[in-house]
Amino acid sequence: MERVKDKGTVIRALGAMSGTSLDGVDAAVLETDAVSISGFGPSGYRTYDAAEQDVLRAALGQWAGPTLEPAREVVMSAHVRLLSDFEDIDLVGFHGQTVAHAPRLQGTLQLGDGAALADALQTPVVWDFRTADVELGGEGAPLAPFFHFACAKWIGAEAPVAFLNLGGVGNITWVDPTRDTPEEKGALLAFDTGPANAPLNDLMLSRLGQPYDKDGALASSGTVEEGALELFLAEPFFARMPPKSLDRNDFAEMVGLVRELSDPDAAATLTAMCAAGVAEAMQHCPSPPTSVLVTGGGRQNPVLMKMLEVSLDCPVKRVEAVGLNGDMLEAQAFAYLAVRVARGLPTSCPGTTGVRAAVGGGTLSAPNRVQSLP
Repeated sequence: MERVKDKGTVIRALGAMSGTSLDGVDAAVLETDAVSISGFGPSGYRTYDAAEQDVLRAALGQWAGPTLEPAREVVMSAHVRLLSDFEDIDLVGFHGQTVAHAPRLQGTLQLGDGAALADALQTPVVWDFRTADVELGGEGAPLAPFFHFACAKWIGAEAPVAFLNLGGVGNITWVDPTRDTPEEKGALLAFDTGPANAPLNDLMLSRLGQPYDKDGALASSGTVEEGALELFLAEPFFARMPPKSLDRNDFAEMVGLVRELSDPDAAATLTAMCAAGVAEAMQHCPSPPTSVLVTGGGRQNPVLMKMLEVSLDCPVKRVEAVGLNGDMLEAQAFAYLAVRVARGLPTSCPGTTGVRAAVGGGTLSAPNRVQSLP
């Protein structure tokens, strides 16, 4: 624990992320002193099978009740089995599984017990990253922007750049890399852009029994229904000034807007809705970014990427173009945030979540007993 808290020392942190797409758990090692990136280590992935996904999906939107404990068991089992494969780890950043997010109402809920995970791995764990931010008036999301700031420094960016994460929900981070710290005023602006993969994945599952539109194959054969797209963009969310965030199911009615459409047209329209939300978001950037770097599963959809290229006024690239790993960027982010929490540094600020002042969210749990989990 002393090494973990020793400011200035580079340590090996392992981050884990289980996103709202419900596909599985990403894990990745990052070497950092909590400020700059020193190196990237190994990574791993553990998929949720269909039965596990059903358990997790049943818990979505629930703040209490009988569906939460089975979902928590799925989350904990998956994380223990995946994270146990890594060696020489000083600290773990454990996000858990978000099942409900309403920062202006009930708050935010991520399933998982970081203290139990620390015991199982016999390694210190930082967890519950979002609660402190929400309690101080923040949205509790997105939380990757401080890591995006470090990434912009790592790639040598000299002018504003944007990171666009397309998971279940989309979020964007505008970064000014000329600033010294991420919490400095004007260094960051971050917020959710709207739904991304979640509605399309839900459509594919309900209509075709497939988890997602692989390579955009279905959407590529369809036509966008402009009327449905206009109704989508009329949602009050898009008129709100950032920072702002969404729950996975906040736009569940999107599927209703395409209910009467054929499978290809419905897929094309939902894909266009994701791109349109991003285009609307770009209007809030303090200055035009030199490029938009796309991470998350959405970057693998060529139809969505083409829509973004057409609708945005700057180059759109996958983050791999600048040497980053788009599959593991979120997991790496929570490794980075874990080290910041352990060293008493902020993890969010007014420009990223709307919190009243820069705050370091998260709880640090040290292992205190040997415990085996399923």
